[in-house]
Amino acid sequence: MSRIVLVGIGSRGDIAPLTGLGVGLRDAGHEVLVASHWMFAEQITGCGLEFREMALDLEIDTDTDINRLAAGWKFSSPSGVRGMGLGMIEALRDEPADVLLLPPPTEYAGLALAEAKGIPSIGLRFQPLSATAAHAPAALGPYDFGGRGNRLAADFGAWFNDSFYAGTIAAFRRELGLPPLSARAARRQRTAAQWPILNGFSPSVVARPADWRPGLEVTGYWWPPRPDRWEPPAELVDFLDAGPPPVFLGFGSMVDNAAGSARMSTIIGKAVRRAGVRAVIQPGWMRLDVPGDDVLTIGEVPHDWLFPRMAALAHHCGAGTTAAGLRAGVPAIGVPVYADQPFWARRLVDLGVSPATIPYGKMSEDLLTDAILRATTQNSLRDNAIRMSARIGAEDGVGLAVKSIEAHLTAASPR
Repeated sequence: MSRIVLVGIGSRGDIAPLTGLGVGLRDAGHEVLVASHWMFAEQITGCGLEFREMALDLEIDTDTDINRLAAGWKFSSPSGVRGMGLGMIEALRDEPADVLLLPPPTEYAGLALAEAKGIPSIGLRFQPLSATAAHAPAALGPYDFGGRGNRLAADFGAWFNDSFYAGTIAAFRRELGLPPLSARAARRQRTAAQWPILNGFSPSVVARPADWRPGLEVTGYWWPPRPDRWEPPAELVDFLDAGPPPVFLGFGSMVDNAAGSARMSTIIGKAVRRAGVRAVIQPGWMRLDVPGDDVLTIGEVPHDWLFPRMAALAHHCGAGTTAAGLRAGVPAIGVPVYADQPFWARRLVDLGVSPATIPYGKMSEDLLTDAILRATTQNSLRDNAIRMSARIGAEDGVGLAVKSIEAHLTAASPR
């Protein structure tokens, strides 16, 4: 049995797959701790996992921030990464652990922390970011620059990150008493050592590129468990029973200022009425407000319960929400905002389960109305979604990831 620490930074969607993987590791007999920020404590402990709080010295106020990009900058700036990284080091410096499991935002401090503790680390990814000729890194969007161009784009992105956060990474090493090592040199060492990275998405959705180096694995999705003793709200059950399946609309942890949220709420309300459908609205961090007799606003509801009961979905195409929609076998309308979301929106269209992608900034009543009508009436979209759901359902992403982690721990153990 090993003591395994998973580190999570980001939104609920970034934490959800960690809980799925954590429960799988726990059920395999390991001690599992998930370190994250206070707002995710219930999400983690509700799955029966141990939680350790990391300090978070950042706040988002969508009434005063200029827009969602200003909010995102707070987290991704060198000072933001430094603040979150120091919180991680403070929380975990003296925490017993045999391995650290690190999603991308946690690597800057996490790699140095694992080195200081003298334990291995394993990377976790929810989207394809490693260099390949098959496509550009998902964080750049749905682009294809050709084989050479795609690899150059990935290499440039790695160089940019190493340069942009060089001082921050150096500060982490000083904080932990480690000798100086440039971020670029550390990356070269990891590549040469075939540092393991587990990609928690379905090979049926994005196949493992043939030119990926050894150590880069695609396991399948890590489905989050439902919270213990969860029951659907009676109001939601009654709404679903009162008519045909509704359309789900929500943008998760995306934020906008008050005017932007009001604009989107108005567009959604008009489009739903014009399309003649019932709707379930999840306000999320955007705080959508869509009144109407055939509209129900809900709080947090597990996607694996909710999405199969929907006629169609319209969402921001975060990696986790996209995965949940594919698992449910329901057509989806992608409304991406930034980062990897346009990549996943394009994958939905390419897989034949989405009628259209509507970039958030270009959303209009006409575009959304048309997309809802197509998503709810085109049988081919539903048929393709059902087939994709069956393929994904046959995969065991958590099981493969657990076996891989155990193999790496065995290989790293002293003989």
